Amino acid sequence: MAFQTMSHPSTPTDIIVNKKARHDYTVLETLEAGLVLKGTEVKAIRQNKVQIREAYVRVENGEAWLLNAHIEEYSHGNIFNHKPVIPRKLLLHRREIAHLYDQSAVSGNTLIPLRLYWKNSRVKVEIGVCRGKAQHDKRQDLKKQDADREMKRALSAARRQ
Repeated sequence: MAFQTMSHPSTPTDIIVNKKARHDYTVLETLEAGLVLKGTEVKAIRQNKVQIREAYVRVENGEAWLLNAHIEEYSHGNIFNHKPVIPRKLLLHRREIAHLYDQSAVSGNTLIPLRLYWKNSRVKVEIGVCRGKAQHDKRQDLKKQDADREMKRALSAARRQ
């Protein structure tokens, strides 16, 4: 009897998406970064025990850090289990870190993690250079989404006839 091995897809698979970020901020550009994790953190992420709603990215001393990301303790961990909320280092090239630093120095810009995903069995984070939206911008986005939804409904209803 031969063993079947699971092949890991090369296409990214979302772990979690920060929907609040797209609602509250206008995303100016995005960047992919690796994430330094311990084994128990990866196992907890596999169980979807992660939350990035309040997380943000800061560049300090030539290094990029993911702050306020909550990864629950691994349920079967031992005394070497990780702490849920600690700064986690992001893996980026030096020029990418310098670019992020320059973008975050611009008044009104902030660095927000938009999503965590699997890519070639590694956890990646998509960082967005974002600018906060005003309340009227949020309302316009909601109106546009409602109009798009109504248009799709009308098109699907017309196709059925």
